Amino acid sequence: MNTVSILIVLPLLVVFSYVFDAIARKTKFPSVILLMFTGILTRTFMNFYGFTEHGVLDKIIPVLGTIGLILIVLEGALELDIKKEKLPIILKGFLAAVLILIINILVISWTFENILSIEHKTAVIFAIPLAIISSAVAIPSAAGLLKQEKEFVVFESTFSDILGIMIFNYAIRQFESNQALLSPESIVSLGLQIIGVIVVSIMITCLLFQLIQKIEHNVKFFLILALLVLVYAFGKLLHLPALVTIFIFGLFLSNVKSLLPQFLKRYLDLEKSEKGLHEFHILTAESTFLVKTFFFLFFGFSISITEFDSGTPFVYGLLIIGIMFVIRYLYFTATTFKIKPSALVYMSPRGLISILLFLQIKEVSFIDSSNSQINEQVLLVVILASMLIMTLGTMKKTKQEKEDIFEENIEESNNNSLDTFLEELADDKDKLT
Repeated sequence: MNTVSILIVLPLLVVFSYVFDAIARKTKFPSVILLMFTGILTRTFMNFYGFTEHGVLDKIIPVLGTIGLILIVLEGALELDIKKEKLPIILKGFLAAVLILIINILVISWTFENILSIEHKTAVIFAIPLAIISSAVAIPSAAGLLKQEKEFVVFESTFSDILGIMIFNYAIRQFESNQALLSPESIVSLGLQIIGVIVVSIMITCLLFQLIQKIEHNVKFFLILALLVLVYAFGKLLHLPALVTIFIFGLFLSNVKSLLPQFLKRYLDLEKSEKGLHEFHILTAESTFLVKTFFFLFFGFSISITEFDSGTPFVYGLLIIGIMFVIRYLYFTATTFKIKPSALVYMSPRGLISILLFLQIKEVSFIDSSNSQINEQVLLVVILASMLIMTLGTMKKTKQEKEDIFEENIEESNNNSLDTFLEELADDKDKLT
C-alpha cells in the first residue's frame, strides 16, 4: 500500500468511526461492535485479494490498547464528581465492582478447571479478563439511563477496570514465583504495595498539577499525557499497579476545589485551573476517541473468519455469558430486593481491558495460549454477546422506565386537576351560600 492509499484509508476510518459513534448515540448500539466488524470485513476483503501479511498488527494492537487503557481510565476519573452526598453511590459502585468481579473469577475459573479440565493456574488467569466490565463501552452506553444509574455505572465500571488489572498482575506474579494466590503474607504485601502506590501517586499528582499551573507554553497537555504514560510504563517494569496513579491524577484534577485544603487554595489560581481542566478534558476525550477507533478496527482486522471452524467457541462463550449474567442478576436481586431485573443487570459489557489482558497472556511463561481452549474466538463471542445483551436490555428497560414515568406524570396531573376542580367547586358553593 503506497503513501497516497494510506492517506486516503486512515482519514476514512476516522470518518467511519465518527459516523458509527453518531449511530450509537441515536440507537444505543455500541459503536465498537461496528468498528470490529469493519476490521473483520476489511481483513476478509484483503485476504480475498491476496494480502495476507498482517504481522505488524501483533505489535501495534498492544501499544494502542495500553494507551487507550490509560486514556479511558483518565477520562473516567475526570468525569467523577466527588461530593459528600455522592459517597453512598460511590460505595455501592465500589462494592458491586469488587464482589461481582471476585465471584465471577471464582465461578468461571472453577468452571474452566472442573468442566473444561484446564489447569488451575491457567484457569484463573483466563477467568480474570473475562470477569472485568469494560468502562470504555459501559460509560457511553449508560447515557440513556437515569442519572443515579448512570453515575453507578461510571463508578462500578471504572473500579472494575482498575481492580481487575491489579488482580491480574498480582495473580501472574504469585504464580510465576510459585506462591499461593491467597496467603496472609501475600495479602499483607499487596496491601502495603497499594498504600505505597497511593502515597507515591498523590506526590506525582501534586507535582503534575504544579507543572500545569506553571507551564506558560501553548502546548502543555500532551506533555502531561506523555509523563503519565511514562509513569505507567515504569510502574509496569516494577510490577506495580500504576493505573492507580492515572486514576488519582484524574480524580484530583476534576475535584481540585473539594479535595484541596483551604489554606492551599489561596496559593492557586483555581479559575485558571478550571479553564485548563476543561481544555485537558477535551484533549483526553479526542485522544481516547482516536485511539479506541484504531484499536478496535485493528483488533477486528486481526480476527480471521476462517478460524471459526467449529461451534466450540460459541458454546464456551455462551457458557461464560450465562455465568456472568446469573451472578449479576443474583447480586442486584439480593441488594435491591427486586426480582424484576433492572437496567443495571444488563450493564456488563466486555471490551478493551479483556482484549488487552488476553494479549498479555501470550507473554506469560507458564501458559501455552496457542493450544488453549479459551482463545480469541471465545473472547470475541463473549464481547459481542455481552454488548448485544446490554444493548437490547437497556433499550427495553429505558423505554419501560420512560413509560412508567409518563404514566406517573399523567396520574399526578390528573390528581392535581381533580383537586383543583374540587377546590373551585367548593369556592363556588361558598359564594352561592
